[in-house]
Amino acid sequence: MTVLVALGANLVIAAAKAVGGLLAGSPALLSEAAHSVADSLNEVFLLAALRRSRRPADRRHPFGYGKERFFWSLLAAVGIFVMGGCFSFFQGVEALRGGAEEKFSGYVAGLIVLGVALVAEGVSLLRAVFQVRRQGGTAGLRDPALRTVVAEDGTAVFGVTLAIIGMALHMATGQVVWEASASLAIGVLLVYVAYRLGKEARDQLIGEAADPEASGRIRALLRAQPEIDSVEALFTMKMGLESLLVAARIDLAPGLDSERVEEISMRIKRSIARTVPQADQIFLDVTDRPARGARQSPAATGEHGGA
Repeated sequence: MTVLVALGANLVIAAAKAVGGLLAGSPALLSEAAHSVADSLNEVFLLAALRRSRRPADRRHPFGYGKERFFWSLLAAVGIFVMGGCFSFFQGVEALRGGAEEKFSGYVAGLIVLGVALVAEGVSLLRAVFQVRRQGGTAGLRDPALRTVVAEDGTAVFGVTLAIIGMALHMATGQVVWEASASLAIGVLLVYVAYRLGKEARDQLIGEAADPEASGRIRALLRAQPEIDSVEALFTMKMGLESLLVAARIDLAPGLDSERVEEISMRIKRSIARTVPQADQIFLDVTDRPARGARQSPAATGEHGGA
């Protein structure tokens, strides 16, 4: 719902900024129009991410489609960079090179449009922040779609404020450098936001591990089991917003028969799933250490969706 509200607001604001920017010949207002167009396209990407990431696992994708959210978030970051940041830089440079003259009516119309945009973007930002708090504060920002909406709305409020300041100073001094500087500042802001969002999406796409706190809880649980001699390795990877793969290589105490090993493995998996609810793909590589030189008999067990 938050993404739909942000999309509707961005479409209306983009049209108003574009018309106002063309009529007034304002580089800052045109930069903000490009910013809103980029945000609108990104909301479409995020809607696609929300829909496609919910598809169930199948034969071609046995771990599900949770990483679709990360892929579309990466595309959204690229959209912010290209359509927002680069166009804003272009508008700023062109204004510095060729100058820009506006009539008083153009200034007034532009400032009115920016004022309305500031209110609309502020309402959208407040709604997104409210949803973050409802989902547990900082923990709610794990959702790449919600995180992108918050970043877009926060950037939009800041960008509109810069455009208002630049246009007002241009009107007061007659120097286009103020409005051109505002356009360049908006470009820098958008490039930075695109970089941060793109970096986070990239880390998640290539296989980001679980949070250190969650990994620590899993490792502590394994070490607390009386049948486990040692935890040789623990691997985790985020497969989606609420999906985590856990793979552990453990050595069991000597002298356990195969039925006992299977019972212990199932109990450990259930304990991991209770401790970290996101862990829905749990695999254990279990080795029953030999007693007094007896022959070693490895047993590997795994399951989809730890019970």
